[in-house]
Amino acid sequence: MKRLSYLFLALFSLSLLTTSCREQKTADEKVEQALDEVGEELEEASDDVKDAAEDLKDEIEEVKEENSGE
Repeated sequence: MKRLSYLFLALFSLSLLTTSCREQKTADEKVEQALDEVGEELEEASDDVKDAAEDLKDEIEEVKEENSGE
């Protein structure tokens, strides 16, 4: 009986040690993370707009060259 009690105590201790505790974020940390994500998305959108503007500029130059050659 004593051995069985020790076994249960050991298993209980092991389960406490192996149970992971998720780190809880504060409201400030959540807001900061959300702002960082929004900032990154805005940077990506800005890069996409710049790329589209450059592509449009290249297309306009090609059309001008085609029209001036005729």
